[in-house]
Amino acid sequence: MVAVLVGLVLYTVLANADLGTGVWQLTAGSGERAHQVRAHIYRAIGPIWEANHVWLIFVLTVLWTAYPQAFASLASTLVVPLFIAGIGIVLRGTAYALHGATNGPGDHPEVDLVFALSSLITPFALGAAVGAVASGRVPAGPVPGDIITSWLGPTSLLVGVLAVAGGAFLAAVQLAAEAARLGEVEMAERFRLRALLSGVVAGIVAIAGAFVVSVDAPALAHGLLDGAGRSAVVVSAVAGVATLVLVWTRRAHAARFVAAVAVAALVAGWALAQGPTLLPGLTVQQAAAPYNTLLAVTVSIVAGAVIVGPSLALLFGLVLGGRMDRPVDVPETAVPARPPRDRRMLGRGAVGLFVAGAVLVVFASGAVLMTVGLLLVLVAVVAGFVAVGPADLGLDTDDGTGSGTLFT
Repeated sequence: MVAVLVGLVLYTVLANADLGTGVWQLTAGSGERAHQVRAHIYRAIGPIWEANHVWLIFVLTVLWTAYPQAFASLASTLVVPLFIAGIGIVLRGTAYALHGATNGPGDHPEVDLVFALSSLITPFALGAAVGAVASGRVPAGPVPGDIITSWLGPTSLLVGVLAVAGGAFLAAVQLAAEAARLGEVEMAERFRLRALLSGVVAGIVAIAGAFVVSVDAPALAHGLLDGAGRSAVVVSAVAGVATLVLVWTRRAHAARFVAAVAVAALVAGWALAQGPTLLPGLTVQQAAAPYNTLLAVTVSIVAGAVIVGPSLALLFGLVLGGRMDRPVDVPETAVPARPPRDRRMLGRGAVGLFVAGAVLVVFASGAVLMTVGLLLVLVAVVAGFVAVGPADLGLDTDDGTGSGTLFT
């Protein structure tokens, strides 16, 4: 369970800082300054955005292996938010890949929009799922809880909003530090102001959350404010204020590490406040797999850390050291290209088919309806690819040799 919590901290710090860029993508506006902001975001997250999701895979794998009964209850009750988060991760990765085939920010704005919106729904859905567990709305056992109300309670909504606000804050701090490292003073100042604003908002949400949790989940509130989790909450609050001070004094590089302490302390506080209960009526010890399984998982974690740890350390060392920097040219006159009418209609149809298929896959109880839903999703994938496929997004690199687009 300690390994799960460590993985959750790393995912919250690294991936949520990555996902938090969606807020700044969405609010960048239009014009040359907005294109520069989006270009900086894409450049900053480019080398690491895929690696960040390693920790989500790690958390899920350890959970379902070491605590199969609890994982079955979580997956059954929280199928909707987990499905939404999964779709958000896929759409975001797809949008990022498609962005690489455009002429930069401003070309095909629908790609930037999908990237931004999927970056918002993913942390909200995952936060809502965590809130459902923290508020005791996920029952243990073969009978799942309500798949709608379980993750839409006050605590779930609070944690979802806090995940988005906290991610925006982490992202702004990281982007300010990255701009300062590159010597882009004006860009660093833009994200410094964004970090201060989002940090204040996240702090207000956290303070208001204490009142929400005290009403909706009194046992959790007692553990956080009066029990074992109180010291961790104090550390998180102090680290959060210290991060704002460092950002205010333009020490964004140090702020990124102190912000990580604030997040880690908050996760630790939740674990201390809720422990030893994993789900209502089920402790961590009761939910654990047999000893031999736990031993094998522990050995696998150690072996994986030996293999993956140095690789990730090298990756982040190269990024922070500037050895993976490359210039990015932002077109001065980036004019969004409007796809043909038939492609626009096909794209809208693909969205409709995907929504209909997803609803059937998640909510249908019969095998026939679920099969129809799966087929609708597959058709939507093909139609969506045709609607915004490489032929439309290809970068014209014809230099007289007949090479055509980037994809050819």
